[in-house]
Amino acid sequence: MIGSDKVSTRLRTDRYERQLSGQFQKSDNMVLAIDLLNPTPQAEARKHKLKTLVPAPRSFFMDVKCPGCFTITTVFSHAQTVVICAGCSTVLCQPTGGKARLTEGCSFRRK
Repeated sequence: MIGSDKVSTRLRTDRYERQLSGQFQKSDNMVLAIDLLNPTPQAEARKHKLKTLVPAPRSFFMDVKCPGCFTITTVFSHAQTVVICAGCSTVLCQPTGGKARLTEGCSFRRK
């Protein structure tokens, strides 16, 4: 074991001396096929919300306008319960597995 320890130490010092003397060429560095610092918008859209360059949620709040009485209700984009209008008791959106589905005729704007 002592002999192998001397060999590994010598290899490390030899490599360090070659680095200092400039024997390693700059062409030894490999170039990545993609730019990790400036990803394309398409690549960012495919990634998970926490694995993007700047982690951010994909959910949002929105103002939904009732088609019957024109009252505005604030609704979460991933609502897990049925949202009913306070004025006329019509259903504004229904939950799905992910985002809530707006009923036909309801207009919305993102907050």
